[in-house]
Amino acid sequence: MGAKAGKDATAGRRPRQDAALDTRGLTHVDAAGRARMVDVGEKEVTARRAVAEGRVRFSARAFALLRAQRLAKGDALAVARLAGIQAGKRTAEWIPLCHAVPLDHLDVEIVLRPASREAEVTATAAARWTTGVEMEALVAVCAACLALYDMAKAVDRGIEIGGVRLLEKSGGRSGTFRADRGRAG
Repeated sequence: MGAKAGKDATAGRRPRQDAALDTRGLTHVDAAGRARMVDVGEKEVTARRAVAEGRVRFSARAFALLRAQRLAKGDALAVARLAGIQAGKRTAEWIPLCHAVPLDHLDVEIVLRPASREAEVTATAAARWTTGVEMEALVAVCAACLALYDMAKAVDRGIEIGGVRLLEKSGGRSGTFRADRGRAG
């Protein structure tokens, strides 16, 4: 209660180290709990692959225009695919602790689902490198979804973006991961 109204009492102070906080297994945190970039210099180069997905839900009018390729800004699907690829290649510029990964492959696919008025965006990233490509796939999906919003926002400001998640990854020390495909909504 000694803090003045409107001021954060912890401003300028280091966060208290909670004895219950267990940072073991958190690769981007040092022993003091501070964020750090992981040293991958000694890791083995292996084939890495990741697949991510996301969804964009439109109003009936916006979806009809998207499907007919009649949005005022042009071919929204082509723009979104390119936005996803471009962003995925620059993931290290978006996400502060990511390494710049020399991608061998990055693909963005968009499937229109008329029953739900959704665009289903899937990105697949691959590299032979010392660190995974999950973030590249996820960033590609997010950028493609945002580009779809931008292309259709003049018609529908209520567009919803959601369901962004990693579907699968392979390679590296942690091995293979596959998400429960029925979980996303």
